[in-house]
Amino acid sequence: MDKIQNLHKYQTPKNFRGRSAVVVQLWRVTYAIFFRPSPQVLYGWRRFLLRLFGAKIGKKVIIRPTASITYPWKVTIGDYSWIGGEVVLYSLGNIKVGENTVISQRSYICTGTHDYNTEDFRIYAQDIHIGSKCWLATDVYIAPGINIEDGVVVGARSSVFSDLDANKVYVGSPAKSIKNRKLE
Repeated sequence: MDKIQNLHKYQTPKNFRGRSAVVVQLWRVTYAIFFRPSPQVLYGWRRFLLRLFGAKIGKKVIIRPTASITYPWKVTIGDYSWIGGEVVLYSLGNIKVGENTVISQRSYICTGTHDYNTEDFRIYAQDIHIGSKCWLATDVYIAPGINIEDGVVVGARSSVFSDLDANKVYVGSPAKSIKNRKLE
């Protein structure tokens, strides 16, 4: 047990954040002062701020002011997608969201975790890809390294720990397919 999780040995890997400490802090200040308090209707303003910090944001993307983006330079969101209120894009790794996709309120897209079997509790990141024309309903959790194919629906309060196949509806924790999505 002595070799498990001695946090005084933890170190964040060099270049893990993808930008300098100054840029990271500048983003945090910008988020607190300009992004989060912005009026709901200023979607263009929030798209501008995210692009300013290196995010790749498509046309007419809707991002609510209460959404939280850890490192914008690791985020790509396709045209006409929506990011709901209090959504967390925990972008220690890259997050790619396709076109016409909805990530509903309070969902948590988590690219980072720790190796709990190491003494230094090593942190690492795995990219997440969410396809086009998907809907993640309220309070969905997506684990690191997940690939969600196009046309997927994930029901409210579901947790996704494995890749999801296209055009299916998933619910539960862990999320399981319950039926095919009818595309008209």
